[in-house]
Amino acid sequence: MRRFACGFVLGLFLAGSAWANAPDRSLRPAPNPLGTLQPAAAPAPQMTGAAGVSLQDQAAALLAARGAGTSSSPRPRERPVVRISGASESPQPVRQAGPVPSLAPAALALLSVPRPEPRPRPSAGVSADPQAPEKIQTVAAVRILPGQSAITGKKGSVCGDPSIRGETLAPITSRVRGCGIKEPVRITSVDGVALSQAAVINCDTARALKTWVRKGLKPAFGRKDVVGLRVAASYACRPRNNIRGAKISEHGRGNAIDISAIILADGRDIVVAEDWRRSAGRPMRKAYKAACGPFSTTLGPESDRHHRNHLHFDIASQRGGSYCR
Repeated sequence: MRRFACGFVLGLFLAGSAWANAPDRSLRPAPNPLGTLQPAAAPAPQMTGAAGVSLQDQAAALLAARGAGTSSSPRPRERPVVRISGASESPQPVRQAGPVPSLAPAALALLSVPRPEPRPRPSAGVSADPQAPEKIQTVAAVRILPGQSAITGKKGSVCGDPSIRGETLAPITSRVRGCGIKEPVRITSVDGVALSQAAVINCDTARALKTWVRKGLKPAFGRKDVVGLRVAASYACRPRNNIRGAKISEHGRGNAIDISAIILADGRDIVVAEDWRRSAGRPMRKAYKAACGPFSTTLGPESDRHHRNHLHFDIASQRGGSYCR
């Protein structure tokens, strides 16, 4: 009984001591007011060089040696200066002067990482893609000026005659009945005699003109070389003598050509309107008479007032033969 009482008293004493030393709060940790923290990343593994010193420590030692005597704040490492002596030589970096502590090859590889070479910029007009098709540059279109030849026959000749030079044209049509040329040509010279302006006629008229120049005009002037003819008119869809209601002129069919002057090699012009009745116009009158034959119709200053300043030649068929006035 005494033992039980002693044990009970001892138990009360121990319980009182434990209750006195118990914490006032729960043993569960208080929540973090900033929220749940992410677990810290594991430290990077240390790379050890040949001397037993980590590569990170060696790199830090090299940076400290290069930055000695400067501010304590970290500054980026200066890039090496590159000098290029020629287009075919590769760039060589200029190394900084001063002692550099010996490091393991692995540490040097960490510090001097090679920079990628810059890509060449494509020049103007060249595609950056080597597989892309080459850019085709257009050129300006050629414009044929009025009176200039665009397409000529063999050696510049037309109508199957080498002495008749010019170009062939597309058929000329007109709403006016009787006008137009089925096979027109634009003549620039005949038998070496140039025309002041290209004459649009048909080949029959062109052949008649060549025959007159060779057999009538040149012989009439003899030693005075004829180099040109001043053309007053060729194709034109109009009535005869420009009289309203008259028949269509032979000019409207490509059968006629008008000459107002003859040009000589010495620079003189024998003009119909001025020299017809003068001594200078005597060879011209002779040449005019020689045109009756190659041409079926010849009209000059003595025929009527409409031809006082030019010579009219055409190949129109006449019932009673040639009409030469």
